[in-house]
Amino acid sequence: MAKKSPKRPVSKASSNGRSRSPQPATASSERRYSIADFRLEKPSFTVRQVLTGDSVRYEVDGDLSSPVPPIRESRYLDKKQCVEIYRWMLLNRKMETALENLYKQGKVVGGVYFGLGQEACSCASAYALKSDEWLGPMIRNQGSLLVRGFSPRDIMMQYMAKAGSPTKGRDASSHFGDTEKYNVVAPISTLGDLIPVLSGVALGARLQGRNIAVMTYIGDGGQSTGVTYEGLNLAAVQKLGLVLFVENNLWGYSTPADMQFCVKDLAERAIAYGIPAVIVDGTDASQVYDAAHEACERARRGEGPTFIEAKMMRMKGHAIHDAAEYVPKPLFEYWRKRDCIARFENYLVQVKKWLTPEANRDLIADVDRQLDADRDFAVNSPMPPPESAAGGTWCEDGCHEIKPKYASPKVRTRRGSVNRQTEAAIHFK
Repeated sequence: MAKKSPKRPVSKASSNGRSRSPQPATASSERRYSIADFRLEKPSFTVRQVLTGDSVRYEVDGDLSSPVPPIRESRYLDKKQCVEIYRWMLLNRKMETALENLYKQGKVVGGVYFGLGQEACSCASAYALKSDEWLGPMIRNQGSLLVRGFSPRDIMMQYMAKAGSPTKGRDASSHFGDTEKYNVVAPISTLGDLIPVLSGVALGARLQGRNIAVMTYIGDGGQSTGVTYEGLNLAAVQKLGLVLFVENNLWGYSTPADMQFCVKDLAERAIAYGIPAVIVDGTDASQVYDAAHEACERARRGEGPTFIEAKMMRMKGHAIHDAAEYVPKPLFEYWRKRDCIARFENYLVQVKKWLTPEANRDLIADVDRQLDADRDFAVNSPMPPPESAAGGTWCEDGCHEIKPKYASPKVRTRRGSVNRQTEAAIHFK
């Protein structure tokens, strides 16, 4: 005998006569979400604000004595690729150390922004992109610029406003890009604005018949800006190949993450857009690369954006002028033990034995030689002549031609139009 179907709940009328939606009959009808978390360690501590009279300080509560986790085995990287990423990370850190020294010598124009402790995230993420795909770095992602093809001398000349810098001395820090050779969109000071821009790049590629991966970054503070939401929602609705790294480095300038948002993980915010999210240890290059690789492959299949939260800590203040005295010292000690370069070096030399100690020393010496040569070149380069200051401010006739990067967009003819105008076929969803 067939079982009777369970009765569906009946909508009840509210006091104002409108229909009220019924509550789910069973728990099984509720939506449930899960976010993949690939970390081998999930720190359990919080930072709280303590007021003493008119002074404010931060204290950290929780267990800071847990052992340092191992590097997770990559599902995709081989020996050669791991060594290359390790070299980029070393070059990234040594270049920033050189920039700090140049600043103290009075050779830098403006400030210096550090990504100390974030080299694995910057380098391993950009390594997942193909050469004809696009990157939109932020000011701390100088390692990603190196991976894309810029040299340390390019970046150091940029900070010193030299004539040979990418912007010919017209800007400072890492505010530069290259749309011809390296497919890099320059950082935008207004945080979050790179997200709709990179979504537009992905849309432009689709109009030219290509689904590509485009990658950009946002911090835990900037992730709460309105333009972040607008850009990510556009990418979600149109299934654009945006790979968004949210670098949760625990401090939005001097405000701890525990006082910035109420969600446990920033990756939870991806649920509202209907897009997948993953959480990785931002100090583990293998985890970062694997998440970036899978997100890029998904983008190339035309399946839309991916939200990647990389958890780590920025090991210096907001910029060189910020001594980060507000950060509790035990927190620095905790993350110093989890230094991304020291852990990856140990993984390559001691665990995998892909590098002998001698080979590792040779690699480090080679990085030092390259950096010394590039620093000397940058220091000895001339400043731009004053009369060149106004050049390149406006586009002049014939100064450059904007061409499609991949193919000419398809066009269609309007039927019944007197002028028979043509327009690009915009393939919205």
